[in-house]
Amino acid sequence: MAEQRPWLKNYPGGVPANIDPEAFCSVVEMMEATFDKYRKQVAFSCMGKGLTFDQIDKMSKSFGAYLLSRGLEPGDKIALMMPNLLQYPIALFGALRAGLVIVNTNPLYTPREMKHQFADSGAKAVVIAENFAANLEQIIGETNIKTVILTSIGEMLGAVKGTIVNFVVRSVKKMVPKYNIPNTVNFMEALKQGKKFSLPNHAGEPDEVILLQYTGGTTGVSKGAMLTNRNMVANMLQVRAWMMPYLEDGKETALCPLPLYHIFAFTVNCLALMSIGTKSILITNARDLPSVIKAWKAEPVSLLTGVNTLFNALLNHKDFTSIDFSALKITVGGGMAVQRPVAEKWQQVTGCTLAEGYGMTESAPVATINPLDKTAHVGFIGLPISSTDMRVVDDERNPLEIGKVGELQIKGPQVMKGYYNRPEDTAETIIDNWLCTGDIGLMTEEGYFKIVDRKKDMILVSGFNVFPNEIEEVVAGHPKVLEVAAVGIPHEKSGEVVKVFVVKKDKSLTEQEVIDFCRQNLTGYKVPKAVEFRNDLPKTNVGKILRRELREG
Repeated sequence: MAEQRPWLKNYPGGVPANIDPEAFCSVVEMMEATFDKYRKQVAFSCMGKGLTFDQIDKMSKSFGAYLLSRGLEPGDKIALMMPNLLQYPIALFGALRAGLVIVNTNPLYTPREMKHQFADSGAKAVVIAENFAANLEQIIGETNIKTVILTSIGEMLGAVKGTIVNFVVRSVKKMVPKYNIPNTVNFMEALKQGKKFSLPNHAGEPDEVILLQYTGGTTGVSKGAMLTNRNMVANMLQVRAWMMPYLEDGKETALCPLPLYHIFAFTVNCLALMSIGTKSILITNARDLPSVIKAWKAEPVSLLTGVNTLFNALLNHKDFTSIDFSALKITVGGGMAVQRPVAEKWQQVTGCTLAEGYGMTESAPVATINPLDKTAHVGFIGLPISSTDMRVVDDERNPLEIGKVGELQIKGPQVMKGYYNRPEDTAETIIDNWLCTGDIGLMTEEGYFKIVDRKKDMILVSGFNVFPNEIEEVVAGHPKVLEVAAVGIPHEKSGEVVKVFVVKKDKSLTEQEVIDFCRQNLTGYKVPKAVEFRNDLPKTNVGKILRRELREG
């Protein structure tokens, strides 16, 4: 089979061709080994406050015990809805130790988006930052959620600093709308109560689903990718295998501006890097570039993960070049394409390669990555990561020759079990153990892969998937709209933005009305940045709107 895997000969020195996904039976087992090995070292820090592996270990045990004391049982779903805070890893590992299934939720979701994810997953509990509780209040009655654990931005930062931060967030910046949800408990109180109970050992099985990570599809329906212990252990080990030749065990510091609820940061930062004793600096608001730069200046950052828009924004910030980059060993870009000018300028300014990787929620997510010490393959998504096969197929799913363009498929231990409660969608996406990505690309003779187009109509905004049907459904709900189509258009900073083409029902409809209506129902990155009014929309002979024609026209 080696001749069918030309990428193997280009693996960097020290990177194994295969990992053992059975090395740990579960993420919990791997995590507990990590706690024991690095107990006295700092695992996560946020706004200058750090927690050691030992503290995360003890607090997560208390939190897991508290969850079970509330009547939750192994297999129940718990939503985590907060920005990057110290509370996140405690809640995550506590819930996993209790045998619960994690449902990561974007805190910027509107009530409509929240309701779909909570109802579809059947979540019975939620840990939510108070900033977003008003939205939860609107829809909680239409879900199965009975346990609500509230937290604040400053809750884990210590008495003095936490009080100051919460005062600014609540009273100065007015970032916490009024809400009224009965029978809630604060995060710190949950930890306190949890100390009264013991936590039964729940090691977990390799095929046990531990994560419902929501993604989208060409139908526009957000689907829960069922990721198992084996999927997550495999991807953690794959990421570790690729990075360890360049890192020192237990001696690295990573800057984490990407939100941990996003599958990229969840797997790479929160799990894989933690498992090698890395200290992760959590950035609560990555759009606040001065806070990113301040955190970087405070410590010798050796590793950074991010998306192209973040790298580009940093490079264009006046204070970025004042950072000492001498400790920086690895920079990895994912979630969206890394643009050549950005990669080249990053290397020039920091002296560190900006290596692009590729993956999907359905592959936990990492499937390919470029060598971390080379710059020769900018524009390529890299080589398949350890224990991963990839191929290019035609419309009948027959493998194509090297250099031919077709759909990319992935096979490996990190590929999801399937979509939650959606067997038909699963059957269309995983065929003979191959994950059909919907991305159109090619493979070079050296085994490097390149994406040239997307089969799906998905729009990629700063690394986040946006699906046209969801946008169209919202816009179509406006009483003055007759027809609508949504597409992605190129954008210098975010890769793509949403544009909608609208046929008016009422001639008085304005562009601003459409945008304002979307802002009420969609999170920020999904809101159209351009509106074009048309007399009609191009359609097939069966009435399907031709989005490609709109993009190209």
